[in-house]
Amino acid sequence: MAINPILKLDYPDPDVIRVEDTYYMISTTMHFMPGGVILRSYDLIHWEIASYVFDAHADTSAARLENGKNIYGQGMWAASLRYHRGIFYVCFVANDTHKTYLYRAEQIEGPWTKQYVEGFYHDCSLLFDEDKAYIVYGNTDIYLTELNEDLSAPKEGGFSRLLVSDNRSKVCLGYEGAHLYKINGKYYLFLIHWPNHGTCRRTEACFVADSLNGTFIGRDVVDDDLNYFNSGVAQGGIVDTPNGAWYAMLFQDYGALGRIPVLIPVTFQNDFPIFGHLSGRIGKIPKKIRSASTRPSYHYAPLYGGDDFCYSPGEDGRIHLNPFWQWNHIPQNSLWDIDITLLPDETSSDMLSPTTFHSAHCYKITSGTLCKNLTQAVNTLTQRLAGSVSSVAVTLNGSFLKEGDFAGLCALQGCYAFIGLTRENGNYYLVVHERNRPETSEQKENYNSVETAKIPVQSPFARLRLLADFRDRNDSVEFSYQILPKRKSPSELNGGTSEFQTLGQTHKLYFLLDHFTGCRVGLFLYSTKETGGSALFAEFSFEVEE
Repeated sequence: MAINPILKLDYPDPDVIRVEDTYYMISTTMHFMPGGVILRSYDLIHWEIASYVFDAHADTSAARLENGKNIYGQGMWAASLRYHRGIFYVCFVANDTHKTYLYRAEQIEGPWTKQYVEGFYHDCSLLFDEDKAYIVYGNTDIYLTELNEDLSAPKEGGFSRLLVSDNRSKVCLGYEGAHLYKINGKYYLFLIHWPNHGTCRRTEACFVADSLNGTFIGRDVVDDDLNYFNSGVAQGGIVDTPNGAWYAMLFQDYGALGRIPVLIPVTFQNDFPIFGHLSGRIGKIPKKIRSASTRPSYHYAPLYGGDDFCYSPGEDGRIHLNPFWQWNHIPQNSLWDIDITLLPDETSSDMLSPTTFHSAHCYKITSGTLCKNLTQAVNTLTQRLAGSVSSVAVTLNGSFLKEGDFAGLCALQGCYAFIGLTRENGNYYLVVHERNRPETSEQKENYNSVETAKIPVQSPFARLRLLADFRDRNDSVEFSYQILPKRKSPSELNGGTSEFQTLGQTHKLYFLLDHFTGCRVGLFLYSTKETGGSALFAEFSFEVEE
């Protein structure tokens, strides 16, 4: 038994398939690299990362965060995942390059080979129908186009038509997010849209036809917010189980946490899908959900977590980080590494003995360019924040920072905030920076932050903590710190615990279309005056309250 939404993590635009006893789900990853994350499950409820489709969909200056450019809110959108005659296919468009990409592999882990599909197909989905292949796509007007044999372009003289069209006067967002299936000889087209009447929220629609030439007839099939701030559940794929049951995997907007997956049982009545249980003619989503596992004893790798950064090069000579990490944009591999750092121990109880050190593995970033703010920082390493509350901490060695460097722990989104160390006139300071929600067009273009807290510190070693609260759309983050080495207080000597000290104010988080992703935690370094400084991050911890 699980509770919807089944994952409180940002996995939007899901498409799901089953191959024998294994389910695979792909999700939008936009500007984060590696991209095209594919999850694996044996029960549709618990998931782990199976692979990424690409290290980078396009090696451009914007994707590398060069010359002040970026691809925030662009990159890989709403991919289609299919398996046909022993081959996995992933197809998507990227709004930074305005191209349609098609990847294929014999194994879900890859290697994946890339090609292009001539044309641009918004929110596209593939349909393999015996020896023919089609792509369905569009916004408001949904089209179907037959592809040629190698799927590189529309087939010359091939089949093409308009399937359905939304009434522009009655919607805030027209039909999109198309998924097309052939089930028992009928064709099922699933779409998302946003009517501007009734509840005025995202809804899921379905249209059915007896043939691709036939008339697609349908209506909305899901209109439900699970009692969560009128946030409708919609867009995604459907999949069958080995015993013939059907499920839909859709997403729900969940504030600054992002867009998170919801699992819904699907039944068919008179060849039309019923999502959950009916309320009138509209499907309502069960809060509690069951799905049988094909491998009940399987242990899933975590989708987020702590890291001691103890890595060795793989067979290819490269260091492969835990797959729950992604970089913000394409990393510059010559400027990051896994290293060893010395960290100070606590002083002895009498506070007279010299401080001792212990060694720890660490993630090391070295700056290679100057930039103005966090959003242009190269090699920022990120994870999705999770659950109702995320508590993340890391130990930072800032001994090698240069004048004007900033390094630390961030809540990464358009309205970002961070806590970190900086050097100024040879001295160390602990600072909090924030970028608040922009109200004017000028503010929207300016991603510089405002310093809202600053204290001098004698040590370049600090334990930094981020506490993100997503309960009831509180959507806020607070920062705290411990300066190392810590001197034990009398209460600690008697068995008490060391407390973090809060720095700065509570910062409000927002899900906005500039970044178009849920908030992430990140480890970062950027330089404002000179390059060549380094930051070393160790002892990363990640705890979640569901």
